[in-house]
Amino acid sequence: MKIGHRKPADNASLVLGIGLGLTLALQVDTITKNDVNSIYPLITSISRLCALVGTYLALVGLVLISRIAWVERSVGHDRLVTWHRKLGPYSLFLISFHVLLVTIGYAANDQVRLIVELWRLITKFPWMLPAMVGFIFYIAAGISSYKKVRAKMSYETWWTIHIYTYLAVGLSFMHQVITGQMFLGHPLNKLYWQLLYVTVVFVLVYWRFVIPISKSIRHNLKVEKVVIEGPGVVSIIMKGRRLDKLKAQGGQFFGWRFLARGQWVISHPYSLSAPPSDKYLRVTVKSLGDASSGVVNLKRGTRVIFEGPYGTFVASKASRGHVVLIGGGVGITPLRALMEEFDETKEIDVLFRASTQADLVLKAELNEIARRRGARVHYLVGSRKEHPLTFDYIKKIVPAFRDADVFVCGPKPMVDAVKEAVKDAGIPKDRFHDEAFAFHGE
Repeated sequence: MKIGHRKPADNASLVLGIGLGLTLALQVDTITKNDVNSIYPLITSISRLCALVGTYLALVGLVLISRIAWVERSVGHDRLVTWHRKLGPYSLFLISFHVLLVTIGYAANDQVRLIVELWRLITKFPWMLPAMVGFIFYIAAGISSYKKVRAKMSYETWWTIHIYTYLAVGLSFMHQVITGQMFLGHPLNKLYWQLLYVTVVFVLVYWRFVIPISKSIRHNLKVEKVVIEGPGVVSIIMKGRRLDKLKAQGGQFFGWRFLARGQWVISHPYSLSAPPSDKYLRVTVKSLGDASSGVVNLKRGTRVIFEGPYGTFVASKASRGHVVLIGGGVGITPLRALMEEFDETKEIDVLFRASTQADLVLKAELNEIARRRGARVHYLVGSRKEHPLTFDYIKKIVPAFRDADVFVCGPKPMVDAVKEAVKDAGIPKDRFHDEAFAFHGE
């Protein structure tokens, strides 16, 4: 990453660090001797600290996926999603500790059983019931993010559950400012916490709603044509006006909502499968049995609401004269767009792995681009055992693999295999660029 491009990310990190410091100061500023002079008051004090930090991390997690353009360009969408995913469990654990520890502390003080005290807290304290409902929503989102659980869910189910994360954070707010010791009698503390929530809400509304809707209206994007590319795979060609103003690049993706039945509620992330022009954008989609299976029925003239472009999976990331593009299945589509983005000096090798000949989508286009550019396309048709994508296997096809920039897109197991091959080849991290097909993008 270039130094100039790091500055927005560094500034954002500084702001988040200052925010965490101010959040910790709320507890330090309001704690008294009586809060730590024996075991149960100490437990209650620790529970409050867990609540503060856990809630702050939850708010930061929402900001990480709020699609702030200048942060996305600096850090990259995939890295922001990774940070969001890693931050989530810490937030959930801290808030869970808060619920447990505050119940223990209050139960000991009232000399009643934990379940009795929990029920009393929920039913007697103001805004505790909404906060508990929010906590349950948050747990549901955490469970659905667990890898094995997520693998069994459709994108729509996972997305819907995660929408409740926003509600979970919102439902806890009134309980915090009305009953929190660090806010009672401390108007500056309360003002800081209120401004924190207001800022996060503004960021989410502005970047996730105002910007996408205004862009969609301005560029008037509509479905022009739906083309069947192969078994269960279709390309959607969209026409609009002044699309060059989006400054999109091949390899990037958008969040798409097609204003048709079953397609408009949930935003789906699809990569561009051809370089964008001033009038046209194209994505190529594989039916996965969810809403993606319905795109084949989209009618000409269907209006499109979009977010983006997002991602740093772009040709400008290549630093060497030789690039190797490795795609699996429909993961070849952003790589096909990338092929035309590299300048004429680049030597290009494409490895396209597919289970059957029928799965070689956009093969004719790949061959034509290869002919024009002098690129080499290697079709690896068969099982993973036949084409393991290890370093030893890849270097037989591309002897100069060690000296190339590597771009890979496809199912996570394939991306992981190539990542291991890159490591075995001694290729540094800044020359490995990946985009895995997984729906943990929200």
